Amino acid sequence: MKRFRINAVIILGVLSLSSILLVQLLWVRKTIEIQSTSTAIQQKSDSLNLKEFSEQTNLALRNVLNIISSAIEDSSDQYGAIKQLNINQFKVDIIQELDPYYLETLLKKALYNQNIHEDFTFGIYDCFTNQLTFSKLYKFTDDSLYKLVNNNIIGLDSARLKLKNDGHYFTVFFPNVQNKLPQNTVFLSPWIYISTIVFLVLIFFGFSLATIIKQKRLSEVITDFINNMTHELKTPIATISLSSEMIMRLDNDLEKAKKYAGIIFKENKRLETQVERVLNISTLDTENTTLNKKSLDFHELLDEVKDTFDFNQLANGGKILIENNASIFTIQADPIHITNVVYNLLDNAVKYCITKPFISITTKNERNYLVIEIKDNGIGIRKEDLKMIFDKFYRVSTGNIHDIKGFGLGLFYVKLIINEHNGSIDVKSKLGEGSAFTIKLPY
Repeated sequence: MKRFRINAVIILGVLSLSSILLVQLLWVRKTIEIQSTSTAIQQKSDSLNLKEFSEQTNLALRNVLNIISSAIEDSSDQYGAIKQLNINQFKVDIIQELDPYYLETLLKKALYNQNIHEDFTFGIYDCFTNQLTFSKLYKFTDDSLYKLVNNNIIGLDSARLKLKNDGHYFTVFFPNVQNKLPQNTVFLSPWIYISTIVFLVLIFFGFSLATIIKQKRLSEVITDFINNMTHELKTPIATISLSSEMIMRLDNDLEKAKKYAGIIFKENKRLETQVERVLNISTLDTENTTLNKKSLDFHELLDEVKDTFDFNQLANGGKILIENNASIFTIQADPIHITNVVYNLLDNAVKYCITKPFISITTKNERNYLVIEIKDNGIGIRKEDLKMIFDKFYRVSTGNIHDIKGFGLGLFYVKLIINEHNGSIDVKSKLGEGSAFTIKLPY
């Protein structure tokens, strides 16, 4: 995937996320405004209803008081006789005792005439006996009648109603009116929804972006591998083709024929080796590796590897120094694969060195592991490349050095074999100063 496409995906993703966030913010703002308006309207409505209830109740009680005063021909001033003690509690002063049944009849008729369809109870205070006697609860039914129910009246504060008074009075209590008090609207904050949505979108966007970048890097690595493999395979093929053509042109020059035949044989082996490396790595990656473990003397292995490298790779200079400090150096391992691991690391140390290579190999014991450290004086590895050098097909950029061949499979193979032996491998490197690979293999 081209960089332009990735940038386009990132820009479109950011724009989409910003749009979603903007819409959610507008929605939250609108929702809060609607809820605030609804709460204000409800509170206003409840307030008006309570005010209307208070006025109607006062009128009803005023009518009851007028009837009682007319019956006893009382012409005294009735101003202030009716008091509202609470939203649902009223007190009416009178000058004489009242018959409970008579007061019940007057209250039912007066409340009904004022369209007050609320459950109520009443109490009559006798100043002579200093007692406040309550009636049972009268419940308003659908047939517009007050039905007598039990005397368990919730919310009635009889101690508060029993006020000190020099004369008689009666009280009226409406237990259900208190439920109509203005209440704050409780709702789940929209910010919870928006936070959840944005969080999920961010996770999806981040995961998608990481996947795209990973796929882009993998595509670049595979492309680089194909280019390297094409170059590695074309070179011996071209050499074989040219040598074959030269042999066909020879008449009877046996020496030249042998020379060209030798070139063909050498390049053919080189081509065979390259193809086998690719096929072997592919097999190791897709199937369970079968290891033929044997008792392996690692110090002896290192000596053999050193002799081979001294003869082949280091003929033009360079040196390998081995320090066998491990007291326990015999492990159970596959000799062929472990030998290939060491060869790969030493081969990289020689290839990625612009001066005469100097390689030090040190062994030591650490807990239940044999530790092998291989240091070189090569060109080193950049910090950003260290975490990817063991990836399949990955090759570290060598800058102006263009003669280093390979498929990016060597360190992948090393990591795979070490893991199959239940070991570990680590690398430390500094650009321009070389690298150090540390292998741990269990006894």
